[in-house]
Amino acid sequence: MKPLLLAATALVLTAAAPATTTVAPRSRLFLLKCQATVPVPAVGTKTLELWMPVPHTDKSQNVNNLKIEASVPYTVATDQYGNQMLHLKPAAVPTAPLTVTLTAVVTRREHLNLRATDDHAPAETEARDPNLSRWLAPDRLVPLDFKIKAQAQEVVDKAGAKTDLQKARAIYEHVVNTVTYDKTGQGWGRGDIYYACDARRGNCTDFHAIVIGYCRALGIPARFSIGLPLPTDRGKGEIKGYHCWAEFFTKQTGWVPVDASEAAKNPDKRNYFFGAHDENRVEFTRGRDLTLTPKQAGPPLNYFVYPYAEADGKPVENVARTYTFEDMTGGK
Repeated sequence: MKPLLLAATALVLTAAAPATTTVAPRSRLFLLKCQATVPVPAVGTKTLELWMPVPHTDKSQNVNNLKIEASVPYTVATDQYGNQMLHLKPAAVPTAPLTVTLTAVVTRREHLNLRATDDHAPAETEARDPNLSRWLAPDRLVPLDFKIKAQAQEVVDKAGAKTDLQKARAIYEHVVNTVTYDKTGQGWGRGDIYYACDARRGNCTDFHAIVIGYCRALGIPARFSIGLPLPTDRGKGEIKGYHCWAEFFTKQTGWVPVDASEAAKNPDKRNYFFGAHDENRVEFTRGRDLTLTPKQAGPPLNYFVYPYAEADGKPVENVARTYTFEDMTGGK
């Protein structure tokens, strides 16, 4: 592993802290369309199953007018983290491609939790997460071993961070300072903390593997969310890829949103994305190493944002997918 390029984050604890705001959160209202097409299985296939994430309503988004079109019966279940998913298993293996279309009207609200110091009352009220212990545990690609804990401790010691909020800010600044948003080569996109720490580049999953892993290594609960990004300009179009982000928890603040990869891509919003998620996104699922409902035959999913299918218990690799959005009046 390459030596860590520690950022000079001591000033983070004072001047770089986000300012308290009373501005009403912005919101965005849009029509979301998700379509998955499973190709015809190989001759002799006996069973075919499809799981598809379904966007859910929570404190930051409302999902209304949900419509699902499928040629075979389906169920929609919710897991322990609040993730919703569609599941279908045709009684007979189809002889034509199987297409499922999901549409919904989504209102996404800006998630703000900003303050000048960490001794203020929380900017939002939220019940204690029943999965808080899970958000302190390792993921398969984010182990909390001695090396990761030592790296995290080195970052916060360098910054002189004492409280959990200060430590999280130091970790965020360190990641934004030392990791480059770069999707070239191989290894990126898996959220492998060792890859990210060594290569110092990747996409949103790699940035947040470090943020979440370092926070958890220091006893700060942190959780992963994934969904789709929307362009900042209003209109309509196709959404080509996913986006993920993170939150960490302290008793003084509740859950604090962070988006280190967006901060790296938009330096002028670096301060904003510590304590905020903008309204230009929709969340599909939370957590990693996910067991679906009903349980898939394969291993837990690294993350669940795209349709997942199995034929005779083996993953189907070529499930086609398209996502489109169209802004509607009513956002602000």
